[in-house]
Amino acid sequence: MSIIRVVHGVGDAATKMASYDAALANANVHNYNLVGVSSVIPREATVEEVGAAPDLGPAGGRLTVVEARATTGGVGTVSAALGWTTGPGPGLFYEASGEDPTAVRRSVAVGLEAGRSLRDWEFVDEQITVTTADADGDGYTTAVALAVYGDSEPII
Repeated sequence: MSIIRVVHGVGDAATKMASYDAALANANVHNYNLVGVSSVIPREATVEEVGAAPDLGPAGGRLTVVEARATTGGVGTVSAALGWTTGPGPGLFYEASGEDPTAVRRSVAVGLEAGRSLRDWEFVDEQITVTTADADGDGYTTAVALAVYGDSEPII
């Protein structure tokens, strides 16, 4: 059975892209080429929240992900949330980002409910993780939450 790992991280740096890279490093997925997909969890997959990813293969490989990301260059808070709902068949991920962690969590919960209403599948479990970072205004701050599908694959 395949595993989808939920990872998260925060990062601070002098530029927006460098803070994103630092957040990916905190989640241990910074050495891969991330390929975003929408939100369907295959029937045969299990979802496990792990915090930081284990070694997922050689650097430069392709890694399939669902990603929530929030970045700020000011003083304040950024939050990235990822939620999932599963059952005996396929499942769903929903993501959101913003400044208010409570509103971001609520947005994911509402999205999951909307997604369930569009499908004639059985759902028995729901989980939401919110990654929040406080920014001091010195450079940029990024928060990420990602669902990582399996291990990396060669890109060329």
